[in-house]
Parts: sequence; C-alpha cells; structure tokens
Amino acid sequence: MSDIYNPPMDPLEVLHEDAHIIMVNKPSGLLSVPGRGEHLSDCLIARVQAAFPTALLVHRLDRDTSGVMVFAQTPAAQRHLGLQFEKRMTKKTYVARVWGVPPETSGTIDLPLIVDWPNRPKQMVDHENGKPAVTEWKAISRTDTETRMRLMPQTGRSHQLRVHMLALGHPILGDPFYAEGPAREFPRLMLHSEELKLKHPEDGRGMRFRAKAPF
Repeated sequence: MSDIYNPPMDPLEVLHEDAHIIMVNKPSGLLSVPGRGEHLSDCLIARVQAAFPTALLVHRLDRDTSGVMVFAQTPAAQRHLGLQFEKRMTKKTYVARVWGVPPETSGTIDLPLIVDWPNRPKQMVDHENGKPAVTEWKAISRTDTETRMRLMPQTGRSHQLRVHMLALGHPILGDPFYAEGPAREFPRLMLHSEELKLKHPEDGRGMRFRAKAPF
C-alpha cells in the first residue's frame, strides 16, 4: 500500500437524511475516521460533520472499500444503531470482483480471524485464538480470469471479506494487503458495500439503502 494518503475529492453523496440518520456513499480511498497525524485528518466523518454538525459515527468501512454507510444524528440514534450492528440485526451486502473462478457458485466461509500482529493492520485465520467470522458468498458472473461476487458477512470482523476471499483462493482484485501479482494491479480495491438494511432508530421500521458498485 502506498504511504501517501491522497483521498478522492468527490462531493459528499448523501443517499438519505432525516432527523435521526444520514446515509452516505463512501468513496474508495477515503478513511472513515481520522488516522494518526494531521496528514490523515481528512476522512468521511469530518466531511459528513461539515454538512451535518451533529453526525455521529456508528460503524466503519476500510479506507479502500466504497459504499453505503450510516451515521447517527443524535446520541440515542447512535446507541440504537450500534446495538443493531452488535446484535447482527443489520444486513450488509457487498459486491466484489475476485481473482480466478471458484468451482462452486456459492458457499459459506467460516474461519476465525485475528490481527496479524507483526503485520498489522493485516488480519489472518487463527483456529486457536481467532474470533468467529462467517461470510456467505454467491457468484454473479464470471470471465476466464475473474468472478463477480455478492458477499454477505454474518459477522463484522476487520478485513473479514478480504481475508475470507484470500482463504478461498480468490483474493479481491486490487487489494493492497492480500492480493499479489496481476491480481493486485488494479486502480482500486474492487470491494463495494452495495446495500445496508437496518431498522430506523425512531420507529423501528425496516429500511433498505443501496448504492450501485462503480466497477
């Protein structure tokens, strides 16, 4: 991964906004929250708060992942949404382009993950000490060299989809941490949070937010 942080300057794309929640489409290459140091201060939450001063963080996406993210407008909404994520009541669907073609068309990956401490922030499979991590996947289309997949994480571990695809033998294209050789030579990480389903923190009604993958 390049050490130079050069986030995209796309205008903020708001998918939905009300008194309780803000839904945005995060661009690839932008941190969700600030990193350490002034050079890493530009991030999605700072941009959201410039437009919505009361916005509060609920969850994150990796810097190189794009797609749907929710922010809370009040502390009560933040608590409500945080519990939904913690209790796995939200439903997330991602689109990914991966290297190679798996023989099956769908499956479930159940491999526990832990931080690869000397190489952090990389994660790795660890059957002894890892935390449970489960991903369902489905092939949407394929070419001779790659497969387009829909990924449905059942847990929310750091780098979960990226490590699980690597463990399957099909790393996500453009992944600066886990792809090698030609699989890595893409302009961005080909991973996008396409859809997020959640319950509205005010009245509990089910809501679904989508942002089409830009690749």
